Amino acid sequence: SFYTRRCITEDPSWSLVTVPHLTELCIQHIVHNFEKNPILNYLLPEHQRKVVDRLSTSLPLTVTANIVSHEDYWKRCCIERWQVCDVSNYGDSWKRMFFERHLENILKFFIPSTTDPKEILELIPLCKGYVRKLEIDQFLPPVRVDEKEESSDLADTEEDANFSEAYMHHYNLKDLITALPHLEELHLTYGVKSCGMNFEWSLFNFTEQDCFSLAAAVKMCHNLKVFKLTQSKVDDDKIKFLARNLLDHPCLLELDLSHNLIRDNGAQALGKLISHSRLETLNLCNNQIHHLGAQALAQGLSESSTLTSLNLRLNFVGDKGGEAIGHALLTNTSLKSLHLGSNNLSEPTAAVFSQVLAQNTTLTSINFSCNHLGLDGGKQLLEGLENNTTLTKLDLRHTEVEQETDFLIHQIVWANWEAARLGSLQDPTAEPL
Repeated sequence: SFYTRRCITEDPSWSLVTVPHLTELCIQHIVHNFEKNPILNYLLPEHQRKVVDRLSTSLPLTVTANIVSHEDYWKRCCIERWQVCDVSNYGDSWKRMFFERHLENILKFFIPSTTDPKEILELIPLCKGYVRKLEIDQFLPPVRVDEKEESSDLADTEEDANFSEAYMHHYNLKDLITALPHLEELHLTYGVKSCGMNFEWSLFNFTEQDCFSLAAAVKMCHNLKVFKLTQSKVDDDKIKFLARNLLDHPCLLELDLSHNLIRDNGAQALGKLISHSRLETLNLCNNQIHHLGAQALAQGLSESSTLTSLNLRLNFVGDKGGEAIGHALLTNTSLKSLHLGSNNLSEPTAAVFSQVLAQNTTLTSINFSCNHLGLDGGKQLLEGLENNTTLTKLDLRHTEVEQETDFLIHQIVWANWEAARLGSLQDPTAEPL
């Protein structure tokens, strides 16, 4: 028996190394019981890191959201969930990325009258400290029991758009976005992505009720700087209502209403908004604005001291509208960028802009592409540019301008751009080109 005991005490395979440190055992225990007892903040920093590195990414957000601040943990959560993760789009914060994308996903697949609204409301206390931007590129309508199923011939006609509108309202954003104190950007599209063969006009209904609830929400979202409502069939009545609610907004700097159905009456409401707000950027690309709407926007421009960028590409402003905008720019000293591409413009507009280029010292970029300026229009612009030193971009593609004129214009604009570039190198406070 003595020999046996001796063998055990001198076992060559036994070593102190195989016994974990007490600290290690404690860390294992904390990780294992984290959901029931998340005592992370009571630990030393080096022990916190060891715990966080081992935490499961499937832990409930109610446990991790307000306790785990370590970026490495949220990086793991993001990378495990999404294939593409560009953290530079989220202020270099993985935690912000996780909560913004998580909330966006819930909103994109929220089905009114089917999904429980608590699913969103319960997330607010967990994510409100981190959400600064929301991009929701689809809003699902309620699931509809279609009485017309047996005779579905009309399913893809405009008539279907008005069918049972009362049952087509989308999720009301008001309770959510007014509870997000740091929300600065909101990008919305009311429609369904990738509906394929199930296309129906009713899937793209931005209803009056949607408009009223959204207007109320945005009005109360006091820190909002960027608001985009695109590809949502927004018409004059709805934009007039939205514009009225944005008139006294304290922070809004950028408004994007591109790819909608805005006509002259809507543009008149936006002209008033330009002159009565702090708006710096207005994008109305691909709407249905004619000369009366453009004249109203020009009136707003002549009274605005803040707007720096106006995009009217793919509208129908014509020469009456183009001339009005040109005349406004003879006195306006804030606008830097103007896009009038594809607007049925011709030589009369170029004649007014010849004056603008000779007098205005604020504009740095003008886009006239896809208009019929013609040989005379090109010569007028060249004449106006003779002593201009501020314009650094002038797009004249597909404007029927003579090749030689285009070359001479390009030389002047390029010289201005080069001078501005050298000036910005010498002056670190200058704006980048």
